[in-house]
Amino acid sequence: MTLARKKTLSLVAFSLLVFVTLAHAQKSATTQPNILLILVDDLGKEWISCYGAEDIETPHIDELAEQGTKFERFYVMPQCTPTRVSLLTGQYPFRHGWVNHWDVPRWGAGAHFDEKLNPALPLQLKKAGYQTCIAGKWQIDDFRVEPDALAKVGFDTYCMWTGGETGIPASNERYGDPYIYENGKSQTHEGAFGPDVFKDFIIDFIVTHRDQPMFIYYPMVLTHTPFVDTPDEKADDNLGKHKAMVRYADKITGELVAALESADIREKTLVLWTTDNGTTGQISGHVRGELIKGGKSKTQEPGISVPFIASWPDKVAAGKTSSALIDITDVLPTCIQLAGLTPPNIWETSHGRQTIDGRSFANVLVNGSDASDRTWILSMGGGNFARRTELGVENQYRFRDRVISSGALKLYYGADRNPSACYDLTVDPFEKKNILNIAMDPGDKAQLDLLLEVCEQFPAEDRDPQYQPNPAQSWDVPITAESQQWKQ
Repeated sequence: MTLARKKTLSLVAFSLLVFVTLAHAQKSATTQPNILLILVDDLGKEWISCYGAEDIETPHIDELAEQGTKFERFYVMPQCTPTRVSLLTGQYPFRHGWVNHWDVPRWGAGAHFDEKLNPALPLQLKKAGYQTCIAGKWQIDDFRVEPDALAKVGFDTYCMWTGGETGIPASNERYGDPYIYENGKSQTHEGAFGPDVFKDFIIDFIVTHRDQPMFIYYPMVLTHTPFVDTPDEKADDNLGKHKAMVRYADKITGELVAALESADIREKTLVLWTTDNGTTGQISGHVRGELIKGGKSKTQEPGISVPFIASWPDKVAAGKTSSALIDITDVLPTCIQLAGLTPPNIWETSHGRQTIDGRSFANVLVNGSDASDRTWILSMGGGNFARRTELGVENQYRFRDRVISSGALKLYYGADRNPSACYDLTVDPFEKKNILNIAMDPGDKAQLDLLLEVCEQFPAEDRDPQYQPNPAQSWDVPITAESQQWKQ
């Protein structure tokens, strides 16, 4: 072969390589959606007007639902920590171990979210080329002990309320004069309102990275107690303050969507909007003529069946209400699939293999399917705190009671591994009539048998949180008789 011919072939090969590379880059840019995941704190369906709330209007959230799909059967865990870790890992609490709440900055004891032992959604999205951002509430690491915790879990940039850090009174503030961790430093932002600081940080990130695929996780501090006035409203009682906080969460939702539109990337962005559990029990609201007491920490429907809205112009069906079964563990595999990767069933960590419980519902989003890859959804982990023992942070029960639903039937399954109640949610959405020991028609009996069969396959014992302990700190909860008692 002549030298000229070799050069010609080399040039052709190089040109082909460039073409393929550019085509792949262009394909990635056009097919990988930006993902904005909004997780509101402590808010049930009874406070979102598009879900039938009668005591408030949430126009921006409603508009998001009108532009996308609203889900009716989406389960989370009834408490903060179990939900947040399940979202990150795609695992149920019986597998990742954070079955009960444990406030790491406040109680320490060496506990933290250990990315070496646990799956972590942002790490996988970084592999797919995403720029990653988080702003708001974390509370499963102590930034004084692990200043790089968020980077290790996969976030390129962050702006976070620290959580209440023992020994630092200023750290309790998340609203007025918020105490915020950013750029490796925690400090009070005097005169600011925390939700605005986090929102502005996200908008700056959107503007800066508008030409790159982005994963933005916004775990709001709203609407968690303490009840406060907002910059827009003042109220004389807790109910009035709660309403003001909900309206402010609604306003911020609208401002973030407007920022995507201003950056001309709204059509490339999937917005997922949900909450971590139901409303605090101090607050009640009306839905369809029923007064609903806030269900936080309980496995009744107001505590775990929360709003979930997905909006992506021209990709996700607009104005649709879906009955597809999904739960919080499904967010990880869905985001991974939409990012162009294969959702894992097993996650390889440096310390072993981890099973992923979640199932992608990307087909429900982009194909408009009315059925997910599920026959049941699950919730567990309410009502109690963990404790510290000589073995570290442990859960209250070796096997935590839980609920499992087929969409129509909901089965309560006890810590004694026996069913305790069953409700037909299609005719009894407020769970008033236990039908467990009542004769059922063949269809309902088949569903109940399925749920019982699933329950029998759960591991015999729940795990405790999985982590290599951080070094002991002066503020750690001591091992005392009091710290070994379960807090109700």
